Amino acid sequence: MEVVALVAVTVVLGGIVVLLALWGRKEGSNQQETGAEKANGHAVPEKQSTKKQKPQKPRKEKPQAHSFSHPLLASALKAHSGNITCLDFSSNGKYLASCSDDRTVRIWSTKDFLEREHRCMRANVELDHATHVRFSPNGRAFIVFLAYGDTIRVFKMNKKDEAFVFSVAQEDFPKRHKATVINIGIADTGKFIMSASNDTTILIWNLKGDVLATINTNQVSNAYASVSPCGRFVASCGFTPDVKVWEVCFGKSGEFREVARAFELKGHSAGVCGFAFSNDSSRMATVSKDGTWKLWKTDVEYKKQQDPYLLFTGKWSGQEPCRIALSPDGRIVAIASVCDITVYNAQTGEIEEEFKSVHGDVISDLAFDISNKFLVSTGDRAIRVFHNSAGYRAAIADMKEMLRKTTNKGTKERLQQQIKNAEKALDAAYKQKN
Repeated sequence: MEVVALVAVTVVLGGIVVLLALWGRKEGSNQQETGAEKANGHAVPEKQSTKKQKPQKPRKEKPQAHSFSHPLLASALKAHSGNITCLDFSSNGKYLASCSDDRTVRIWSTKDFLEREHRCMRANVELDHATHVRFSPNGRAFIVFLAYGDTIRVFKMNKKDEAFVFSVAQEDFPKRHKATVINIGIADTGKFIMSASNDTTILIWNLKGDVLATINTNQVSNAYASVSPCGRFVASCGFTPDVKVWEVCFGKSGEFREVARAFELKGHSAGVCGFAFSNDSSRMATVSKDGTWKLWKTDVEYKKQQDPYLLFTGKWSGQEPCRIALSPDGRIVAIASVCDITVYNAQTGEIEEEFKSVHGDVISDLAFDISNKFLVSTGDRAIRVFHNSAGYRAAIADMKEMLRKTTNKGTKERLQQQIKNAEKALDAAYKQKN
């Protein structure tokens, strides 16, 4: 019996040892699995769940499109998916070009401005985007300045049916500017291209991309520069309280000769923010940090040392950044200040129209079309097209004064018809609903 009891005790103890061994192996396995989970970033055990979790970032809401309405708003052109940086009308007035940071240039038909649908043609700017765009004089090409490439690229426009096919010139212009480019332009004569940077540099190029001349404006920094509509002059303004104008001279056979100082607009007491030409370059308008804008007669014999005439000084209470536009006939001045636009009579200085919060961002460009019917602006993803009501009123006032003075029957009849047409167009502009 003792032997049997001893065997039984031995079996029981052996079983207990086996059970303890199995239980220990299981615990080791569980610990290894837990360690593996930690290493692989799996769920954390309960004892670690008390660790403070990082708050989740709120989801970014899609920015709402800026809303704007006004009785004089003729249309809003919307096709770009990025902010528009520059506008330009073709010399024949048929097209409007716009460039954006969405890597496209859009070509709009101005005859669609008053239609419900606004068609446009798209040119892609490969691996870059354009900061400025300008039509060639014949409307068969346009140039852009590349944001990343820091150079000029030429696009050719070939008409096919009722649309354009765009092709890029073989090579971009060489990179020559050392500072940010603030504007480019093409002379209406087709003889040269201008580019200006925000240091003191203006470059004059031929159409092949060769630099003909370098201008040092000596204005500490350039705020704006452009080519005159007549294609003879290049002008710039900046830190100093004046506007400098140069003539780009060519020989009788078309060869480049020199860039010569033409004249200066002096009269502001602080830096000039911007300027604009009338369509025939006989008038210029300037706006300054001194809180004034000025209208000048620039059709002078500067080679005989004749200075431009100051025609009018008006006041403005806007803020920078600002832009100024002068109507083609020189009767109306428009000034964009941040996101607002104020329209003035250039002869009386009276405020004709005020448009508040026109765009959701700073207005990047402002211009009248060459027909004098519209004022266009941009500063976000839309182009706002306004009826030039102030232009109609100024033209009507001038024609009535001419009618009062004239004694010729034929002239009277012509003026009476023109006044009637202008009044009809003005009434139609105010009656339009958007």
